[in-house]
Amino acid sequence: MSTLEMPEARDFGWTLKQTSSSSFDIHQRSNGQFCVVLNHALLRGVDSQMLFWWFLHFPRLRVQLIDIPKFKRTIVPSYLLWHPCDHYDATLSGRVGPRGTSCRGAKLRIRESMQYDRYGWKYPVDTKVKIFYVGPDGWSMGKVLPGFGPVMMLRIHFKDVEETDGTQGVHYHYEVVIGTSKQGRFAKHVNNVISKRFGPDFFEAWHRHNVIEVGTFENFLPNIYAQRHQKTPEFRISMDSAANYAEQDHGFDRALFETRMDGYRSARNPSEYQAYDEQTFI
Repeated sequence: MSTLEMPEARDFGWTLKQTSSSSFDIHQRSNGQFCVVLNHALLRGVDSQMLFWWFLHFPRLRVQLIDIPKFKRTIVPSYLLWHPCDHYDATLSGRVGPRGTSCRGAKLRIRESMQYDRYGWKYPVDTKVKIFYVGPDGWSMGKVLPGFGPVMMLRIHFKDVEETDGTQGVHYHYEVVIGTSKQGRFAKHVNNVISKRFGPDFFEAWHRHNVIEVGTFENFLPNIYAQRHQKTPEFRISMDSAANYAEQDHGFDRALFETRMDGYRSARNPSEYQAYDEQTFI
């Protein structure tokens, strides 16, 4: 990964959210496995229908940058909109859906680096995961190792919500399980090997990465979603559509966050606890 040249940082004039706008925690288990829960709120014109569309299409979307300094008339992968400095690329392979969309069973290769602006390639990602679920309420992907079962499970859930003051937005909830739930010396060895690449330190860096990544949806997603029916494959975004929103929000559901963290602490098999069930977050 360190031999790759990260694309030039994209300064679109967006105010990036801070980690204090989220709820976040890591639970490490005695066998070396660990679980992560991260809870966001999205406001300002984003809804769950837009997010569903994004997850279907983002690996193949391209965007034309109209009046952004250093990038005038440049066409870039939309993956570079999603984070201003940490993203390199994301590509689908194997079984894909209509017109190259994401679907269950497809493979997604992700290349990026957590907090690249601070750490360079210290916390890189260059991995291929299998998509387990993509639907109007979320996304799930991960890896399964023969003999050990799931060793990397990532699940996103989103739904439209309204706060008591009438504010409408999206509850965006992220959970990660790293390592096998198996017990014994070999299972612990597998978890130790995995955690050398994707351990708690990595996910502490990932926390800021993900808060920024999710927060940028407010800046660009409504704009390109409105262009989704155009015939040309490139979407257009300008500085006018990159509004400088306030950076501080809070997670929509602190009680859910705490319930899920407690669930991971007591779960016999965290991967099964995370496994997709549409009733879990209703």
